[in-house]
Amino acid sequence: MELRHCEFDEYQKFVWRMNPPRVVVDNSSCEKFTLFKVDSSNRHGILLEVVQLLTDLDLDIHKAYISSDGGWFMDVFHVTDALGNKVTNEETISFIEKSIGMSHRYPKNAGVESVANHTVIELMGTDRLGLMSEISILLATMNCNVVAAELWTHNMRVACVIHITDELTNGPIESPEKLNTIKGSLYSVLKSDKDPKGARTDFGMSVTHSERRLHQMMFADRDYEEFSDDQMWDLDGKIRVENCIEKGYSVVNIESQNRPKFLFDTLCTLTDMEYVVFHGTVDTDGQKAYQEYYIRHVDGRTLDSEAERQKVILCLKAAINRRVTEGLRLELCSDDRVGLLSDVTRIFREHGLSVIRADVNTRGDKAFNVFYVRDASGNQVDHLKVIEAVRQEIRQAVLQVKEASSLCTSPVGGSSTRARFSFGSLRPFQVLYNLGLIRPSQ
Repeated sequence: MELRHCEFDEYQKFVWRMNPPRVVVDNSSCEKFTLFKVDSSNRHGILLEVVQLLTDLDLDIHKAYISSDGGWFMDVFHVTDALGNKVTNEETISFIEKSIGMSHRYPKNAGVESVANHTVIELMGTDRLGLMSEISILLATMNCNVVAAELWTHNMRVACVIHITDELTNGPIESPEKLNTIKGSLYSVLKSDKDPKGARTDFGMSVTHSERRLHQMMFADRDYEEFSDDQMWDLDGKIRVENCIEKGYSVVNIESQNRPKFLFDTLCTLTDMEYVVFHGTVDTDGQKAYQEYYIRHVDGRTLDSEAERQKVILCLKAAINRRVTEGLRLELCSDDRVGLLSDVTRIFREHGLSVIRADVNTRGDKAFNVFYVRDASGNQVDHLKVIEAVRQEIRQAVLQVKEASSLCTSPVGGSSTRARFSFGSLRPFQVLYNLGLIRPSQ
């Protein structure tokens, strides 16, 4: 049986190599959008990989037509840049074409690459005020430099992926004793006597796209079980799952307020639940998003029980809400140094600011960090007084303040309400890294 499975796997790889993807970029057929047409032999997860690539380049997918029946993958994406304009930059277009080809030539799970230049830590626990500060201070005292981190909170749970290096070697931490000490110390910070789910600390054996991994961690933690229906209706959303008996599919319909990465988030959840999208349509009208998927389980089953259909609904609701942020967005740009993150998060904590989401990055000798914060009670921050005090303490760093709408919609043809750093020519390198197609040293 194992031999047959290996032979089938080798045959699939042969088919992929003999049928490389074809990417057609069309800027003439549609007045508002650039059309990206992708044709290739099909394999599980390729749809998510393509969507991940486009979203990592800060491109907005306004419409999509998905078909992957019969062993062939044929999708059309209607795309604009973050400002609502067509995608005309030749470097970006060429990069997309090459990246999809490389991903198909070396198939793997979306965003996975072996750990090379740093150590990856995954944390899961109960959220509380000042937790990110405690984690950052602990790592700094253990001579660990945080080179990247992403943190999400949802339903009183916190998931965090942190990339660290040894302060002395500027490389991964290789000492088993030190790794065990770090793991035990972080667990002590995370654990709580009142935590029914417990805390978890692990070292990642591969570098996975951080947002992709955070979805997986939240899903494994079953954050959807504590979901409040009121949260979904705040988004003016509806999710329905029905069986189409004559076609042999289960049909998922999603309607919600539109926001960046909405398609990526729903596809992550369906993929994690081991469902395959055979056909689908995606449409947005600026403020609203509509998605329809014809799916089956990887073993060919439809969603035959009401319990299974309800679980899909709950999981999709949770995935949509994990990225919904009602707080104040703080953008920090500073010269990078060991201990910067611990100093900044300590200042936040001392001023009663709770970090509900964070995206920490370093590029060369610069740190580019984004934090979403609320006050200690979970309410909006009186930023006129508090944030000015935070600015005074941070001093040399540039701190920008943005009102974070809960969904941050981006109308076509208008300016985006999203505030983001622009990394210019560094962006394609980061996307290749996220897709697991290059190592950091390349």
